[in-house]
Amino acid sequence: MWEKIRVIFTIPELRQKVLLTLGLLAIYRVGWQIPLPIVDTEGMTAFFKGGTGGLADLLNQISVFSASQLSQATIFGLGIMPYISASIIFQLLGSVYPPLEKLQKEGESGRKKINEYTRYATVIICIGQSWFYVGFLIQNNLIHDQFLSAGGSLPFTWQLVGVMTMTAGTVFLMWLGEQIDEYGIGNGISLLIMAGILARMFPVLYQDIILPISETGLALGGVRGTIGVEKLFLLTVLFVGVVLGIVLITQGQRRIPTQSAKHVRGRRVYGGTRQYLPLRINQAGVMPIIFASSLLLFPSVIFQYFASHYSSSFWGPLEEAFRRGDSWIYNVTYVVLIYFFCYFWTAISFNPKDMSDNLKNYGTFIPGYRPGRRTADYLEKVMVRITYVGAGFLAVVAIVPTVLSAMAEVPYDLSSFYGGTSLLIAVSVAFDVVQKVDSHLVMRNYKGLLEKG
Repeated sequence: MWEKIRVIFTIPELRQKVLLTLGLLAIYRVGWQIPLPIVDTEGMTAFFKGGTGGLADLLNQISVFSASQLSQATIFGLGIMPYISASIIFQLLGSVYPPLEKLQKEGESGRKKINEYTRYATVIICIGQSWFYVGFLIQNNLIHDQFLSAGGSLPFTWQLVGVMTMTAGTVFLMWLGEQIDEYGIGNGISLLIMAGILARMFPVLYQDIILPISETGLALGGVRGTIGVEKLFLLTVLFVGVVLGIVLITQGQRRIPTQSAKHVRGRRVYGGTRQYLPLRINQAGVMPIIFASSLLLFPSVIFQYFASHYSSSFWGPLEEAFRRGDSWIYNVTYVVLIYFFCYFWTAISFNPKDMSDNLKNYGTFIPGYRPGRRTADYLEKVMVRITYVGAGFLAVVAIVPTVLSAMAEVPYDLSSFYGGTSLLIAVSVAFDVVQKVDSHLVMRNYKGLLEKG
């Protein structure tokens, strides 16, 4: 392995791409630590440490998926989520709005036009989100006193400074991601999200495992709430199992045999070869978990608000039912939402009619099915079946950390990072980077990182 890594840095072009990517990620990490000048960082730390459930959980959940630092209101506080939201909006509109659908079919020129619209939409979303976020800081008294007016409110000019700073930070992150896409290695936006997840993993590892072990020692059947041998073994097995499952599902394909038509030119016969049409088992990626987990946080926030402001006994049980943990209502709803968003996202990103038309245009057909509608119906039936398996895997990955946290008394931050959605994202992105590095190595007749010998 070390020899293969050495080979990477002996290829000038690949070395330049890797170093550029690492440098841009380092710039992101620097900006991730710089807070807004108006924010009381100590007050924000105390607010989020003391917050259990509700809005604090919502912001922490969003931070994991957006490469952001909402708990500290830094210049990159909004992360890349506004850009992701704008991209999702235009992808959804592309399937229902004919002008955008036409642009998607125009190739490179249409893609550039949609990217331009996405950037404009990102700026608009950033301004709206940052304005509400600055209002949240003011409402919870998280602003330095020297910036407040005599009446205790933040002047409009400083509000505008905070909004413009956070908007500029997100636009800069969007530019960083595009530079990694064009001149670096891997998908820029995904790498930024993975960098944010890894930055949170190691502090949690130190706080919940290394520090308790150094203070109380490591013993079998440890004291309640501490890390014992059995819990450490369980976390290790969970980590290895989830990584193995992620790799298998990420690489898993349903290969549909195809046959190309024969063409006679002169005395020679061309075509007639058998190939395969690969369909990914997990076509939707991690998006269903992101949507489902984010959507499930809103009922908890709403019910917690009503339970704290009204003395009725109606809101308390509802808030407990949708609280993350051992609530079976929460877990069942989580699984149902994951399945729903899996099929929803697959229906948006996979069009069996277009794929059938492409096969027909290239003179390729699936044996036993006539080109056209019957081929499209068959592809749709296959995709429905394999999506069920992919959604089941995502549901297991999403539920296991919650169950582990409740039953084994493992801190949720630890179980989620080392056996849940965050690990799924990190491993998927890392695997994608390894595959792209392999393509450069194989193109130059070197062994790939995943090849033996």
